[in-house]
Amino acid sequence: MISSDIGKEIIKKELPLIPKLPGVYRMLNSKNEILYIGKAKNLPNRLKSYVSEKNHIIRTERMLSQTQKIEITTTSNESEALLLEANLIKKYRPKFNILLRDDKSFPFIFIGNKDQWPQIKKHRGKKNKEGFFFGPFASAGSANWTIKMIQKIFQLRVCDDTVFKNRNRPCILFQIKRCSGPCVGNIKENEYKKTVSDAIEFVSGKSRKIQKNLSIQMEKASEDLDFEKASILRDKIKSLNIIQSSQRINEANLVEADVIAAYKESGKTCVQVFFYRSKQNWGNQAFFPKHDPDENLNNIINSFVAQFYENKSVPKNIILSEEITERSLLEKTLSQKEKKEINISVAKKGSKLKVINLAIKNAKDSLNRKLYESQNNKGLFEELSKKFNLETNVNLIEVYDNSHIQGSNSVGALITFGEEGFVKKRYRKFNIKIQKNEQDDYGMIKEVLNRRFKRALQEKDNYLTFPDLVLIDGGKGQYSVARETMNELGLHDVPVIAMAKGKFRNSGNETFFYKGKEFKFEKNDPTLFFLQRIRDEAHRFAISAHRAKRKKAISKSLLDQIQGIGSMRKRALLNHFGSARAVESASLDEIKSVNGVEEKVAKKIYNFFHE
Repeated sequence: MISSDIGKEIIKKELPLIPKLPGVYRMLNSKNEILYIGKAKNLPNRLKSYVSEKNHIIRTERMLSQTQKIEITTTSNESEALLLEANLIKKYRPKFNILLRDDKSFPFIFIGNKDQWPQIKKHRGKKNKEGFFFGPFASAGSANWTIKMIQKIFQLRVCDDTVFKNRNRPCILFQIKRCSGPCVGNIKENEYKKTVSDAIEFVSGKSRKIQKNLSIQMEKASEDLDFEKASILRDKIKSLNIIQSSQRINEANLVEADVIAAYKESGKTCVQVFFYRSKQNWGNQAFFPKHDPDENLNNIINSFVAQFYENKSVPKNIILSEEITERSLLEKTLSQKEKKEINISVAKKGSKLKVINLAIKNAKDSLNRKLYESQNNKGLFEELSKKFNLETNVNLIEVYDNSHIQGSNSVGALITFGEEGFVKKRYRKFNIKIQKNEQDDYGMIKEVLNRRFKRALQEKDNYLTFPDLVLIDGGKGQYSVARETMNELGLHDVPVIAMAKGKFRNSGNETFFYKGKEFKFEKNDPTLFFLQRIRDEAHRFAISAHRAKRKKAISKSLLDQIQGIGSMRKRALLNHFGSARAVESASLDEIKSVNGVEEKVAKKIYNFFHE
């Protein structure tokens, strides 16, 4: 029987000490872990409700039964409390809060306006550059596709400044008519600035105006018998039509709005966000917030909106599928945050309701796919337990793999698979620290498992909870080392399975090692496909971590050893000569000819290689 009396008594003791101010409160357990974060216009009044109300929902009863301590932070107003609450929830991820699993920023398109030859590129993060930002786009693919189309129509450069300044002939983008070649003077500065202005007008929603101008230019070129120019302009108009049809001028005439719709089924929820900017649909994204199965849909959307916009720019209009309890407070808070008027509305009729219904349909379809995948994964876990006769239920698997080339740049990798698929937040890479282990596969396994599980046993910062199964990429020897290491750590009850490829390292002929026994599966066995899939993901992650480490090591060239040679000069030298070895064999005059390398520095570089 769960008893909430412990938490209630702690709240009663604290109440006389809490000021009658707005703020945020945190419920903590005996391990000082945050259980729940809430906000209030009047802290004592809100906390009194936990004591005075008799029939709490089960989730609240469970929370109060574990509460051993309360911490509070007062704020100057309720809006500040709302923002602080959202920030702390995202930071600490308490288990009794509704949690938005959203750890990324959305991409924007950036066009600089201060450069002599502005560049167009994808941008994430803070908007701390001078220029024009367009977005957000729902995905990097959507932003990349739009940049590609803008290149086709307006031929703006995408290369970075260093490459741009050091080119003496145009790149392939000029040849395929996606860049006007400003790097080598193939377009006048005023003409280029005009195309930049046109591109800005285009992404600002004035595509019809641009199309009309291009049509007039094409007709004039035809009249002047300049058929080559006319054909180029015709191709630009075609590209313009493609981008207009794909981004769809929306029926609801939404100039700047986010459409947020949610669908709940079987205790799970999908929230779909559609981004509308400049009357165009710039994509949509699905989110699956974590919450109690009995949580009300209105509360889920309310918490979602607060957490979603905590670190993102807010459009003028937010259109919701459900009414929420704190609509006016959220409007006020977001308006203060953005220093502009924000309107939150619920679509009830007309074209806006059509847009919301489309978003709800997308949310329903995404949730059904997620539930189906989750159910499939549960079945695979059950089958896995049966095949190996595991004594514990499997809900979370950790897979380990190592990557190195002849003992160099050795990396250990860990990936995690749960009921809802791959858990990217639990991926880890381990740079091998013990030198003798770099060429010893067994030593690497031992070091990685020791480092991973010691942190969890000691409950150090950012430690991961234990998995239900550990899968090692390797054979009998790797299994023995892994099992022995886990036993030394006192983790006898965490099962370990090793997975070895066949004699010719071909998939489908894997042998599994567990508790002194060998296991083989039929080539069409779903359990085998499942284990291959998660093993291959671990291998992919290990290889990518190894390549990144190797690339970093390679980039540390001989030039890094020359005092006074910074990254800009190093890049200029490498762009000019192609490699550090080419710089070594260059004459003093050749080094002096590099842009940004004055005579004194050139002598230092030359003497370094020739003394």
